[in-house]
Amino acid sequence: MRSDLSVLNVYKKRTIKSEIVTQLLYGDNFKILKKLGSWIKIKNLSDNYKGYIKKKKFPSSQKNTHKIFTLSANIYSKPENRSKIKKKLSFGSKIRVINKKNDFYKFDKFWIKKKDLKKINFKTKNIFAYLNKFINVKYKWGGKHFNGMDCSAIIQLCMNFNNKFCPRDTKDQVKFFKKKIKLNKIKKNDLIFWKGHVALIISKKNIIHAYGPHKKVTVMPIKKTIETIYKTANLKVIGIRRFA
Repeated sequence: MRSDLSVLNVYKKRTIKSEIVTQLLYGDNFKILKKLGSWIKIKNLSDNYKGYIKKKKFPSSQKNTHKIFTLSANIYSKPENRSKIKKKLSFGSKIRVINKKNDFYKFDKFWIKKKDLKKINFKTKNIFAYLNKFINVKYKWGGKHFNGMDCSAIIQLCMNFNNKFCPRDTKDQVKFFKKKIKLNKIKKNDLIFWKGHVALIISKKNIIHAYGPHKKVTVMPIKKTIETIYKTANLKVIGIRRFA
């Protein structure tokens, strides 16, 4: 990904009027499948997702050393607080540290604070430990960025942060997580699926999800959510899965 971009939209078709199907974060590595005029068909190497991005100059893939674990991390032009620039890196973005000075780490031509980073091989005991960081983030179809996320993205971001593979879309996630659970047997960190939607169970009573009608990532009661989605979208729960 280009060094001056923190996120890139990936489109379903070769036009910016097309549906945004996902996003590339800073440090995501991808394979170029085909060059088509001002567009490039790519495959994200972390989840094999395919789509189109605008043609730009991109550096070669790099071996990343650290990842962002705050919702958004400020970027600096120099290793000092007053040199902050407008762009930020989003949770799950990856960098290659090439220099260190005081509490700042250098990557490419920028600097970032050490406190916003974890080493690339860092894992949390609870895979979804950081999911609360996303609460109140705006809902955005195809989004994976602090400016907007969708329901399947918040699941994938947490899995990927722990260096685990996870498909991008709900239709693939419900197949990928094999262990089936009944509603009366649910426990924390189980996943509940509707057609085109997924939520994470955080207790016997509540879930967290990026919910389109509320336009944000939010916590809701399980029973009420099931009733509301059925009433408003005529969708029933199609499966409950346990990721481990």
